[in-house]
Amino acid sequence: MKVFTLDLTNEDVTLTAYIPDYSQEMPHLEKRPAILVIPGGGYFMCSDREAEPVALAFMNKGYAAFVLGYSVGKGKATFPKPLNDAEEALELIYKNAEEWGVDTARIAAIGFSAGGHLCASLGTMGRIRPAACILGYPCILDSMNAILAEPMPGLEDKVDEKTPATFIFASCEDGCVPIENSIKFMAALNEHKVPFEVHIYEKGYHGFSTSDRVVYSKNEDYEYNKDTATWVNLCLTWLGKRFDFR
Repeated sequence: MKVFTLDLTNEDVTLTAYIPDYSQEMPHLEKRPAILVIPGGGYFMCSDREAEPVALAFMNKGYAAFVLGYSVGKGKATFPKPLNDAEEALELIYKNAEEWGVDTARIAAIGFSAGGHLCASLGTMGRIRPAACILGYPCILDSMNAILAEPMPGLEDKVDEKTPATFIFASCEDGCVPIENSIKFMAALNEHKVPFEVHIYEKGYHGFSTSDRVVYSKNEDYEYNKDTATWVNLCLTWLGKRFDFR
């Protein structure tokens, strides 16, 4: 496996690549699908819990993975700088697809919380868009600006017919990002006839990520949130159908 980090144009913005080695024993993986991982953190920071653990979960199923460390912090995350970072990252993956063994028709993006806002921004407003979007407990509504480092546009009215198929997962009891964010975006996808799948869990803290022992240090937190871990396989099944990769 090749692991390396590239500096992007904006200050302190990086793209970390996790590219599995090719083996002739697995010829169907000469060109792999890829996933661009966009961690959350309120546009104040990029959460490690929603970065490498997510990338490795997808790598384990044959994907090349890329983690975006985008523009964060007051004065640095002013929109559209984070969107420009995501666009640049996606363009870089396309540009190097041959060298990195990536199938350009099968590049998805996944984002969590504020990273879900950035992922949805890429899918609705990006000059270049992924083939599929995956949104984990995403910030969508402009009412979320009260908890973000910088004001961000609401996205429920940005969905159009070019928005890629979308998978959403969230928790009803999320006390940080209300479930209304996911519901409003789902309604917008439905209005524009964009294919989608949604899984809303009854229980689960905000920021549950992969919900496994890797991301939870306290046993009680793991036990309470472990059911939300099912989103990983549900998502992989959904994405595998779309990408004909099962």
